[in-house]
Amino acid sequence: MMSDYDSLHLLMFSGKGGVGKTTISCSFARYWARRFPQEKILLISTDPAHSLGDVLQSEVKDIALPQTDLPNLSVQALDAQKLLLEFKAKYSYFLEILVERGSLADGDDLAPVWDLNWPGLNELMGLLEIERLLAEKEVDRVVIDMAPSGHTLNLLRLKDFLDVILNSLELFQEKHRVITQSFAGSYTPDSVDDFLVDLKTQLAEGRRLLQDEKFTGCLVVGIAEPMCFAETERFLNSLETLEVPYAGLFINHILLNSELEPDRYAEQQNLLEKFLKLTPNQPIFTVPQQRVEPLGAVALDALASQIQKIVSVELTPPPTIQWPAKVLPSFCDFINEGCKLIIVGGKGGVGKTTVSAAIAWAASQQHPDKNIRVISIDPAHSLGDAFGKELGHEPIFLASNLSGQEIDANRVLEKFRADYLWELADMISGEGSQTDTTINVAYVPEAWRQIMSQALPGIDEMLSLVTVMDLLESNQQDLIILDTAPTGHLLSFLEMPSALGDWLSWIFKLWIKYQDVLGRVDFIGRLRHLRQQVVQAQKKLKNPKHTQFIGVIQAEAAIVAEHIRLTESLKKMSVSQRYVVQNRYSQEVEIADSLFPEQTMIRLPGLPRSVEPIARIQGAANLLFEVEELTPNKR
Repeated sequence: MMSDYDSLHLLMFSGKGGVGKTTISCSFARYWARRFPQEKILLISTDPAHSLGDVLQSEVKDIALPQTDLPNLSVQALDAQKLLLEFKAKYSYFLEILVERGSLADGDDLAPVWDLNWPGLNELMGLLEIERLLAEKEVDRVVIDMAPSGHTLNLLRLKDFLDVILNSLELFQEKHRVITQSFAGSYTPDSVDDFLVDLKTQLAEGRRLLQDEKFTGCLVVGIAEPMCFAETERFLNSLETLEVPYAGLFINHILLNSELEPDRYAEQQNLLEKFLKLTPNQPIFTVPQQRVEPLGAVALDALASQIQKIVSVELTPPPTIQWPAKVLPSFCDFINEGCKLIIVGGKGGVGKTTVSAAIAWAASQQHPDKNIRVISIDPAHSLGDAFGKELGHEPIFLASNLSGQEIDANRVLEKFRADYLWELADMISGEGSQTDTTINVAYVPEAWRQIMSQALPGIDEMLSLVTVMDLLESNQQDLIILDTAPTGHLLSFLEMPSALGDWLSWIFKLWIKYQDVLGRVDFIGRLRHLRQQVVQAQKKLKNPKHTQFIGVIQAEAAIVAEHIRLTESLKKMSVSQRYVVQNRYSQEVEIADSLFPEQTMIRLPGLPRSVEPIARIQGAANLLFEVEELTPNKR
């Protein structure tokens, strides 16, 4: 069945977190390597929290290393910081000259920016590296294990972002050309002109290949669960908008025997029929549930042979609903302990949203006199799906004292631009300063406004932080629960106070150097207040009485290994993780407490499938908290 894609040269595997993208991309890359032994195949991951090494059972580094048994297949995990250093070495000379030509600043003033933590760096460097590989034809075929769907879309949207940045750089250079022409009477293209031509050619070729359906295919991986279906539907609509060729759908973890888990099997068959209707013009493949995780070369090759294309499905009626028994220990009463912020995180697809929703529901029922807010900051929101409600940027009530919202980064960005970015663009360009000239007004402010008009992928982490800071400062909510993006981008969110603080410090230094020319004292005062907010947010994130991190895992080796790494990162960041939740717990697959010796393991059994979304959340809340059964309060 994989032969359907033998004519393509670039395959991108994405979808909801935790559905098996890495497993299937590894299996497919190995298939291509066997199918085309004379060709160079490259398997790369753009996910900052990749699991390639865990799945392949081999060492994966930031350089392409051949597989021992398939030397024509190389595997690489992209290191954004390393790629940034390479980008800096190659292009910083030209970029610093262009910024100098397009602002008040000297080229040297730009140097510290290379060392700052950039929002969206993983996506930016990932796309540039993909486009470089395609343009330079270093390999014959590329398989990409992408980050979960929300951040995959961020990466793909960078095509438009880079076009705007390039156009802005052209405006900086045009200002230089006009000034030179006016003073010297003529203009001779310089090395910066050559740089812009080369960069434009490379980006254009990469964009062309990414959108060429005869060269590229985006393969979406999913599982037969309602929240995954909803997210997949939204993801496919976005791919169409971005003109990225969608080539097919892989539905993983398919049960072949209805007697093993009748409830899950009935839900699976119903959703398979929905998937078939969702994409009638592209193939749908099923990947059977494996008895043990397919780790290593032999298991991955065996998995490839089991993948089947489907065209129809036989429906099965749902069985009688059975709720599992509670397993102790349970969560504490977070509000009684004075906790103000709970951050729920882990690998994609482990059940973070369900746990977040259940904690929020339980808190609202335990404390009908308190205001509870549950917020999704994952760009691929599923919080509304979990409650069976349509959520948006503005909070809505889910119970009398419980509200929910899904942060819309674009909405927050509009306010952030109005509050800070438009004036920052004018300040950097020198508009309104003593350096104003006709040429400056004609080219430079417009170029900087174009740059500020773009939403740099990854800025959603920063803007989510600003939103949460505002809520905490207002004291309108007694407890906030955050449903976060998968591990790699969760860490970006937690690092954002330091990163935003560093960016503001750079802006302050720039202003101090040029304050006599720039003025804008009121604007700098507003930025200083923002800096104070950031410092306070950092203190609150590191205060265990204020903030608790709750990890969610399932009994799979790759998931547990990733969460062990996440736990180490949290400890280094001084973020308190008191609990780890094993979701879909059963006695047959119990994760040892010794793997997380400093945390209390909370075990949430598998929930029945054939119930309404809100009933699942209420049921999960009753299983997670050691109180009388929680029913909707009557406040």
